Amino acid sequence: MNLFDSHCHLENGRFAEDLPEVMARMKDAGVSRCILAGSDMETSEQIVALAKEHASVYGVVGIHPHDAKTWTDDCADRLAQWVREERVVGIGEIGLDYYYDHSPRDVQKEVFVKQLLLAHELDMPAVFHVRDAHGDVLDLLRQNRAQLPAGVVHCYSGSVESAREYLDMGFYISFAGPITFKNANKLLDVAKYVPQDRILVETDSPYLAPVPMRGRRNEPTFVQYVAQTVAELRGISAEELAQAAFENTCRLFHIPEVG
Repeated sequence: MNLFDSHCHLENGRFAEDLPEVMARMKDAGVSRCILAGSDMETSEQIVALAKEHASVYGVVGIHPHDAKTWTDDCADRLAQWVREERVVGIGEIGLDYYYDHSPRDVQKEVFVKQLLLAHELDMPAVFHVRDAHGDVLDLLRQNRAQLPAGVVHCYSGSVESAREYLDMGFYISFAGPITFKNANKLLDVAKYVPQDRILVETDSPYLAPVPMRGRRNEPTFVQYVAQTVAELRGISAEELAQAAFENTCRLFHIPEVG
């Protein structure tokens, strides 16, 4: 399979001791590329450096809703500078997270909209993190519909109805380890519903390792299990699904398919 892990966190400290081995396993498993997603300014800076160092690594930079309270006036300027780097391909991950509420909800909303509009201004795609907050995210997207960037809802957790609205706005849907879990429930219907030219696959590593790797540190190699599960749900081969997701990721993030 030709696989693209569209969202992971190899800058995370859990990879500090064996990143070269992780990347070698990734290559051996047919995962030719990955996109690292920023959580705050520190991780975003690390991602810019890793993208420069590794030809198979791309990055998106931004402030996660958990860290929205750390936003300062100079963040937008720094993000705008970073996206000029060759393999920095978007703004993210941005959005709302009402499960943990590590930042106040009004602050999350304010910082989400600021980064959403920044992505539009820079003509860069955005990567959305949405947990227990699809209603408010969709409301904010509707309110700013005239200034929406391209984008993807990563590690999708919503309903078919929410997916339909994201798709109608032109966004992509990305599936991660939870699609393989026993309690996937509504996700199974979403995986069957989303058009094949709008599907991405990811690991969100080191989090949410898919079955059969539950309980282990997740890594890009395991994206194959996500692709296999989505393919089975859609009644197609894993190879076909992986290739479609690879092409979709390249199209969304303006990455050449070859090279």
